[in-house]
Amino acid sequence: MFRSSPEHVDSYYAATSRDQQTPRPALAESRRVDVCVVGAGFFGLYCALELARAGKSVLVLEASRVGWGASGRNGGQMIIGFPCGMQRLKGVMGQERAKAMFDESLQAVASMRQLMRDEQIACDLVQGHLEVAVLPRRVADLTGWMEECEKEWGYHKLRFVDKATLPRYLNSERFQAGIVDPEGAHIHPLKYVLGLARAAEKAGAVIHEHSRVDGYTEDAQGITVRVAGGMSVHCDQIVLAANAYLDQVDPRVSARVLPVGTFIGVTEVLGESVCRGLIPGNHAVYDNQFILEYFRMTADHRLLFGGKCTYMGGTPPQLPQAMKANILRTFPQLRDVRMDFAWGGHIDITLRRMPDWGRRGERVFWAQGFCGHGLVPTRVAATLVTEAMAGHPERLDWFAGITNPPFPGGEGLGGLMQAVGMGWYRLRDFV
Repeated sequence: MFRSSPEHVDSYYAATSRDQQTPRPALAESRRVDVCVVGAGFFGLYCALELARAGKSVLVLEASRVGWGASGRNGGQMIIGFPCGMQRLKGVMGQERAKAMFDESLQAVASMRQLMRDEQIACDLVQGHLEVAVLPRRVADLTGWMEECEKEWGYHKLRFVDKATLPRYLNSERFQAGIVDPEGAHIHPLKYVLGLARAAEKAGAVIHEHSRVDGYTEDAQGITVRVAGGMSVHCDQIVLAANAYLDQVDPRVSARVLPVGTFIGVTEVLGESVCRGLIPGNHAVYDNQFILEYFRMTADHRLLFGGKCTYMGGTPPQLPQAMKANILRTFPQLRDVRMDFAWGGHIDITLRRMPDWGRRGERVFWAQGFCGHGLVPTRVAATLVTEAMAGHPERLDWFAGITNPPFPGGEGLGGLMQAVGMGWYRLRDFV
């Protein structure tokens, strides 16, 4: 999984946050701490921040750089709820608990905004999110979600936008209708995760980059974490926060996740007037296709457009041109625009697209299976995991009823099976 450079991928995010990418030294000696966190992305850093604020000694080990994985490469969309859908959570944990988790996602968005204010994290925050339907038959999915939010989750802020009104929000003939969520937002995710790291360090956590964890063992005295180069960390509790990049650190946990490649392209600077002509309200947008596409404008007036997926590894050939072809389906008026950036990365998919959050006794904790919708759920997961680590596991244990089986045949065969299955769903997106 770490065959590429341990430095940040050549993305728009990396290019526009160079001044904030503070190098941190690799672990140079063995340590003894209360908690070891494996992975310096959103979930791991949220846990480190909360635990350090609670007075724990916390050491974060990152194999590459802070925000190197999905946390620093994603679409930057802050969206309420869970990627599996609230009805599926309700089926596992019941109405009352699912409602509590929906409310927790709203609280997560509020706490993220508060963190940005308190820690002065300048990450290009813009309010507003728009979900749209490509197919006429999927307009009913939009109205159904609005009704569900109002009747079951007590959320009344979504607004329906019909085809005639949609140009006020999105200048594209491709879409049939949409729903606007004023609580949604979009950000520069790498700037945010770098700010989150600074906040965790301010609270007392220590972060080491270029410190790959090779595994860990448990005994009566606690946990011993093996770090590349012959170092070790002895701790009472461990948080597994590497998600798609957990690899062999804990095969029992990583077997339940398939790393899936996804991709983003960014245009040259278009100018503010062009951007407002395409997305007048500057909303973050995604469609409700099964294999969805998502897009938004950047702070310097470019179009950022995400989509595509691969289950067998590798990057599509001529990725900038491939991403531009997707853009032109939505915005054909951009045919002469140059692509300045294109990159990919892995998200952590579970077989049933359900969260995989849990613990092993009182020592080992993890959260994964964010399925490409992790900006808000990672905040929720960290709240539940750190509660459990402090002796209150009740809410984290609500997720114990979710069964996430290992992918049959491991990453290779599992990827092939997913590719075949997703091919079927891709066909359904066009008929």
